[in-house]
Amino acid sequence: MPMTPTSDATFQSDVLGADGPVLVDYWAEWCGPCKQVSPILDELSDSMQGVKIMKMNVDENPDVPMNEAVRALPTLALYKDGQRASTHPGPYTRQAIQKWLESHV
Repeated sequence: MPMTPTSDATFQSDVLGADGPVLVDYWAEWCGPCKQVSPILDELSDSMQGVKIMKMNVDENPDVPMNEAVRALPTLALYKDGQRASTHPGPYTRQAIQKWLESHV
């Protein structure tokens, strides 16, 4: 299942108001590493039960990334109970991301 997009307009309900943990992939079309991590997150969205995985294009949605202090791309941020619980700094291998997620959910 491909990741679901979220936006400045829907972030509050999609992410902060969600039941259960939500992983947000902050990305941009021009970002090479973003394109490398996207298929990994698509795979994880199929296999990680109980974690909703969403993506936000920072060029089209500048407000939330600014408010969330996103300073590098890609940034993976895990939200639980309406707050950011953790940020994954890389490396962006499937195993590293999965281990990080499993340690926080």
